[in-house]
Amino acid sequence: MMGALRSAWSAGVLQPVDLSPERLRAMAEKDTGLTADLSDRALFEDKLAVLLPSLHEEARLTDFGRLVSHGSLLKLMKDRLRFEAIMAEHPEIDRIELAPPVIIVGSMRSGTTRMQRLLAADPGFEALRLYESQSPVPSPDVMRAKAAGRRDPRIAQAGRILKLLVSINPAILQVHPTGPMEVDEELGLLDQSLSSAMIEVQKRIPSFARHAEMTDDTPAYRRLHRLLKLRTWFEGSDPTHPYVLKTPQHMQDIAALNAVFPQSPLIFLHRDPVQLVASGASLAWNQMVIQSDDVDPHWIGREWLHKTRHRLETVSAVRQQIPARRQFDLSFTEVGADWRGAITRTYDFLGRELTPAVLNAMQAYMDRAAREHRHAQHRYRLEQFGLEAGDVRDELSRWTVDAEPLAA
Repeated sequence: MMGALRSAWSAGVLQPVDLSPERLRAMAEKDTGLTADLSDRALFEDKLAVLLPSLHEEARLTDFGRLVSHGSLLKLMKDRLRFEAIMAEHPEIDRIELAPPVIIVGSMRSGTTRMQRLLAADPGFEALRLYESQSPVPSPDVMRAKAAGRRDPRIAQAGRILKLLVSINPAILQVHPTGPMEVDEELGLLDQSLSSAMIEVQKRIPSFARHAEMTDDTPAYRRLHRLLKLRTWFEGSDPTHPYVLKTPQHMQDIAALNAVFPQSPLIFLHRDPVQLVASGASLAWNQMVIQSDDVDPHWIGREWLHKTRHRLETVSAVRQQIPARRQFDLSFTEVGADWRGAITRTYDFLGRELTPAVLNAMQAYMDRAAREHRHAQHRYRLEQFGLEAGDVRDELSRWTVDAEPLAA
C-alpha cells in the first residue's frame, strides 16, 4: 500500500498530503464553495493549533497515516462548513425541542456499547448508526439521494472504510464489532469540534491529549446537541424519543456534558480497573498500528493508565455536583451475568415501562450479537503493555472497584 501511495503522488494522481491549516481550509472552501464557519470556531482553531504539530512531531505516521489524517481533517472542515450552511438555510432545525438524551458514561471497555445497543433495541429511543456518526452532516449527494428516495450513500461509504481498515488489521472487529448499520457512539459528532477521544485512540499525540484534558469542551457539546437536531430533522424522527448516547469522552468532559444536558439521566458503568486498562490499551494498539509502524505498547500502557485515572478522577469529582436522582450505577459483571435484571433496574430508574416486546427485541439483539461475533475473541494481557496488575490497582483503587465508584 505504501508503495502504491508514493507512486500515485509521484505521478500526480493524488495531491501531496498537506497538514497546514491554511491549505486545509482553502481546500475545504474550494470543494464546498462555502466560507462561513462560525460555530465554536475559537475552540476548533485552538485545538487545531495544537493537534497539527502533534501529528507532525509525535504521531510517527506512515504515508497511509498521513493520508488518513489529511483526509479526515479535510472532511471535517467541509462538514463544518456544510453544517453552518444547512442550519442557516433551515432555522427550524434549531427550534426542534429534543427530549433529554439518556447518556451512558463509562471508561473504554466497560460495557457501554452493549448497554447502548440494548437500550437502542427499544423503538421508544433514538440512536445513531455507525454511518451517521462517521458522516453526521448530510452532503449534497446525500440530500439528493434522500429527495429521490434512494439509499443513503453514507452507508456504502462507511462499509468501504470499514472494509479497508479490516484489510489492514482484521483484529479491529474483534476489539469493537460493528458495521455501517450498527448502533454506535457519537464520536464523529464530537470530532466536529476536534474532541480528542477518537483522535487519541488512533494516533500517538500526547501534547494534544494533555491540551484536551485542560480544555472546556462545552462548545463541542453544544454543537453535538445541534447535530442531533439536524439528524432528527433529516430523518424525520420523533423528537420526544430520547437519544441513547455513549462515548468514553463523556467521562473526561462530564462537566461540559452536564452543562449542555442538565436534565439527562446518567447511567454509569464500572469494570475492574485492570481489565479497563488492559482492554483499553489493546484497543488503542490495534487502532494505532493501522496508521503507524512505530507503535510502542509500553508507551500505550502508560498513556492508558493515565487516561483511565484522569477520567475516573474527573467523574468522581463532578458527580458530587449532579443530583443523585439523575445518576444510576451498573457494573460490567452485573450486566454480563444477568442483562435482563440489569435492564429491569435501568428502566425502573428511567421511569419507563419495560414491555415484553421490548425485552424480545433486546433478546434478538443479544442472539444476533452472539451469532455474528462468536469467533471474535479480543485477546490481550496487561503485561503486553508493560504494566502489572498490582500497580494498576494501586493507582486506581481510590476511584473505582468493579461495581461502585469510590468517593474522591
